[in-house]
Parts: sequence; structure tokens; C-alpha cells
Amino acid sequence: MITGASRGIGRAMAETFAGAGYDLVLTCLRRIDELNALGQALENTYPISCRCFAADAGDYEEISSLFTRVDRLDVLINNAGIAHMGLLQDMTPRQWRRVLATHLDGCFYTCKHAIPLMLAQGSGHILNISSIWGNVGASAEVAYSAAKGGVNSFTKALAKELAPSRIRVNAIACGVIDTDMNRCLSEEDMETLRREIPADRLGTPQEVAALALQLIQSPGYLTGQIITLDGGFI
Repeated sequence: MITGASRGIGRAMAETFAGAGYDLVLTCLRRIDELNALGQALENTYPISCRCFAADAGDYEEISSLFTRVDRLDVLINNAGIAHMGLLQDMTPRQWRRVLATHLDGCFYTCKHAIPLMLAQGSGHILNISSIWGNVGASAEVAYSAAKGGVNSFTKALAKELAPSRIRVNAIACGVIDTDMNRCLSEEDMETLRREIPADRLGTPQEVAALALQLIQSPGYLTGQIITLDGGFI
């Protein structure tokens, strides 16, 4: 299962995991037509099945409904996310709650339903897509940074809880990745960011997807880790 799979990192992961032979359950918030088209294309290209659903990651009832249609799950990737840029003093409580619900509550909702499925089969892997801002914080992105910091702690704590059950929990802390989420930044801001990255470029969704697959297929002793993918930025 990959949440937030209609575009960007989620879409790249869907393509990468389909190419590796994984049957898929993909979710999105609103772009269901795009997601259905992606699912059909993946089924036509690879010998896999792909089911697509519209589900708000930050809505417990919608996630509960989604899991009534899932009876087996080997891998859960919590990727759904939204951005919010602006001064904290200008942020409304509703905007704050929306960012925290999508990024952090969403991990709780999916994991709460996925864990029993993984316990029943004696194994599983949960991978949370986080951010370097969860490690160090970002000015004008306080809610996003707080949410991703919570995701990192969530990952480490849940890994300890589930390790005896052979369920691994890890996260990727992404640097600046070339996705639509960064389109709110001006060309000048993006160029400033690029100059601060030692690799002298933004990361690609495909690089995140490749690392995700490597982590899922890594040795079973690897759990509770926040793997940074940032071109040397932090």
C-alpha cells in the first residue's frame, strides 16, 4: 500500500514497486482519475494487480473504510503529504490541524489497521516518508517540520514495539525533491536552495523510490532507522 500515489514521490514508488513485481493498493486524496489511469498503465505493463482508492490520509473513517477492502499487506508506505508555507503567527488552527492530521495522524491511522494484518502473517514492513525538516526544522514551515519530527519519533518508537513480531519500521528523510509540492517556491528561492545543496541539484522522485525499494528488501535486522536522502544538504 502506498498512500498519496497519484503524483510525485508516490507515483514514482508505485512504478518502481510494480516493476519489482509487487501487487499494489494505491491511494490519493482527489486525483482519482489520474490514479486509476496510473493503475491501469501499471497492470498493462507488469504482471501485477493494482487497486486504486480515494482516501484522505488524515480522516480515520476513510482509512478504516479503505482497510475493509484489504485482507493482506506485506508493505505499507506512508507517503501522503501536504505543504504549508508561512509564518506561524498567520497560520489558522484549521491549517495547523490539517498539516498534522495528514502527516502524523495518517501514520497512526494506517498503522493501526495494517499491524493486525502483518501480525497475522508474521512479518511486514512499514516505511514512512519524512523530511530533513523533521530533523532540523525549517523557517516558515513550522507545522510541516513539527509533523515530520513526529513521524521520525513515531518511526523509532513503533520499530521497537514491533521488532519482536518481525515487523520492521523505517523512514526516509527526504531533502529537496523535485515535485509539485515545491512549485509554491519562486524560481529565485529554488535556485537559492539548489546552491546550498552540495550535490548541486534537487533530488528526483525516482531516487526516493529506488531507496524505498532497497529498504524494503534490506536485511531484517534493519529497523528503527531514519535514512537521510538529501544530496549532502544537512
